[in-house]
Amino acid sequence: MPRANRISIPGQIWHITHRCHHREFLLRFARDRRRWRHWLFQARKRFGLCVLNYIATSNHVHLLVKDQGHSEIASSMQLIAGRTGQEYNLRKQRRGAFWEDRYHATAVDRDGYLARCMVYINLNMVRAGAVSHPGQWEVSGFREIRQPPMRYRIIDLEELQRLLDVDGLDRLQKTLAGWTESAMQHPEMKRDPAWSESVAVGNPEFLEAFQSSASHLRHREISAADGICSLHENQSPYDASSAYKIGHLRGENRIFLGNNQ
Repeated sequence: MPRANRISIPGQIWHITHRCHHREFLLRFARDRRRWRHWLFQARKRFGLCVLNYIATSNHVHLLVKDQGHSEIASSMQLIAGRTGQEYNLRKQRRGAFWEDRYHATAVDRDGYLARCMVYINLNMVRAGAVSHPGQWEVSGFREIRQPPMRYRIIDLEELQRLLDVDGLDRLQKTLAGWTESAMQHPEMKRDPAWSESVAVGNPEFLEAFQSSASHLRHREISAADGICSLHENQSPYDASSAYKIGHLRGENRIFLGNNQ
């Protein structure tokens, strides 16, 4: 799985996932998730990390960030992971790794896929059965966008509005809430490995351009399943019976966003 700093493309949006060591529930207590959020804020403050969405679950985290081209993603992940793990081990008198060795970064296309990735992150704990609505999970971008704090704001709301072509905070809040509510009504709402295991997700043209930007990606397979096109690892996360030719999706953005599309 690629680290976010292996490919630096200014302006590229990355969906980053980082799991606790051996997938242990090391973030099961709210105080530890809040400390992770504290260091996320520090990363934004110190390195200019452009955060579009986030959530801290009980055993892993999701980050949606935009690459500003200043190596801020690598520096931020080092700070957040290092300080969170150090504090936890010190408090618990624990030794050993807190995180898996590598965090995974998936490049996300802007054309419709950014909106769908936002919703996918928002629904993480709903899919897990921990809450019935994303607003009930405290350490999340959904909650921050709905109720922006006066201080210690993490999400770049202005940049998010620009990327989603939404004018104003009120419109952004209503749009994201509408997309999320619509997705919750979808009978097949489930975890999709394309968002956290692929090298990139997006329209075929985006994937081909991304693939050509790095020599080590040129022989990776591009496939599609469940309406999502992805460039993935050598071991495909998809069942071959569910994949179909990429050409069938050219020019078609098959993303379920309800009436708020």
